[in-house]
Amino acid sequence: MRIIFMGTPDYAAIILESLLAHYEVCALVCQEDKKAGRNLHLQMPATKRLLLQKDSGIPILQPDKLDDDFAETLKNFACDKIIVAAYGKILPQKILNLAPCINLHASILPQFRGASPIQQSILKDEKYFGVTAMQMSEGLDCGDILGFKVFQNSLQNARELFVELAKVAADLILEYLERWESIMPLEQIGADVSYCKKIKKECGEILFDNADSLARKARAYEGWPEIYLPSGLKLKGIKIAESVSENMEGEILQITKEQIRVGCKIGSIWIESLQAPSKKAMSAYQYLQGKRLKIGDILE
Repeated sequence: MRIIFMGTPDYAAIILESLLAHYEVCALVCQEDKKAGRNLHLQMPATKRLLLQKDSGIPILQPDKLDDDFAETLKNFACDKIIVAAYGKILPQKILNLAPCINLHASILPQFRGASPIQQSILKDEKYFGVTAMQMSEGLDCGDILGFKVFQNSLQNARELFVELAKVAADLILEYLERWESIMPLEQIGADVSYCKKIKKECGEILFDNADSLARKARAYEGWPEIYLPSGLKLKGIKIAESVSENMEGEILQITKEQIRVGCKIGSIWIESLQAPSKKAMSAYQYLQGKRLKIGDILE
């Protein structure tokens, strides 16, 4: 079986590595190299980096747009299936017509169609997380379901959940490819559809309003954009202290050398470290010492 793989980030790279061990991947399609980091160095997608490290010789295609000419290029590879995982663009019908296209979407469809299913699953405090193998059609994550795998929410942050879901997706696609001839597609239930948008930096801005909500945002935005106060002060290493007390928002309630406890309008949280804009992160205790803040003062 000849497979074209379309995927860009680390999530996709874990799936791609699993496919390489079992099937003939005849081409990789990923997004273009992009500037990232504080120094804006050009960085290649994780999937491209994986193939180059393996010296695989597999063609790597990075089109700026998925037009008719690119569809003709893909047609020349004469693939049997196209596997898609977090590629980052909606595929036009001309590509969908080339071969059966299977998307590995990091949610239990039809919930959380769109660009940020992992973060939204955490924010909504879903009881289960999962991956859906979907027969792609024109539109946003609306194709028939071919299979899915789920596991319980154990308060993973986004970094942890990305890796866990990628491993589950890697297993799921291998199971599908072994059994695809006997699988009957299942239409999604339209009444259960929900959507999620692309994460922007401003999503990470928080207030000390609700401890449970704040902790979920901290887990969802771990890595990027992280959570921060309107002043730009980033909060790191967040854990729920309790969820019922009523406090002044941002009031420092307890200080230890390992962490500090800060009040929310409802509940309170532990904070391990803080990072001021354009500064390095430091322990919350050191930050308070430097600012001469004490119990009863407001962190803002």
